[in-house]
Amino acid sequence: MSKSGLAGSISGTKVDDAVDRGDPFIRAVIDGFIKIGTVAATRAAAEDAYCIAKKGSFSSHNFEKTLEKMGEQTAYWGAVGAVYAGVECEVSRIRGTRDWKTAMIGGALTGLTISAAGNNNRDRVVLDAITGGAIAAAAEFLNNIHE
Repeated sequence: MSKSGLAGSISGTKVDDAVDRGDPFIRAVIDGFIKIGTVAATRAAAEDAYCIAKKGSFSSHNFEKTLEKMGEQTAYWGAVGAVYAGVECEVSRIRGTRDWKTAMIGGALTGLTISAAGNNNRDRVVLDAITGGAIAAAAEFLNNIHE
């Protein structure tokens, strides 16, 4: 019988969790969803807090709308993060290395997948794939800027 557990920590810019999920692909997908979904929820909350503060009025209706927006953003961006993390994990396994090229391929395939799922036209799907690849490669370069 397998044993599982849960633990988490946040220190500086590094967020770690220790949920025993076994397979590296499953771990990457879940981590991608949780981490990117959390960032999206935080962004939605901060944006709405700014708008509410600017208006100077707070109501339970505003709070409910904020929670709804946080949930929507978490689901959407969490799914994007999960797709990217899973694709990058598999590309890394196939290539045998994890570098900016792996990130670029993962980003391009993620942009293509998310865009195609949104019923966009061919040109939009191609442009979203290019954008996804560029953003992922840039993020990889920034992550390694001090190495």
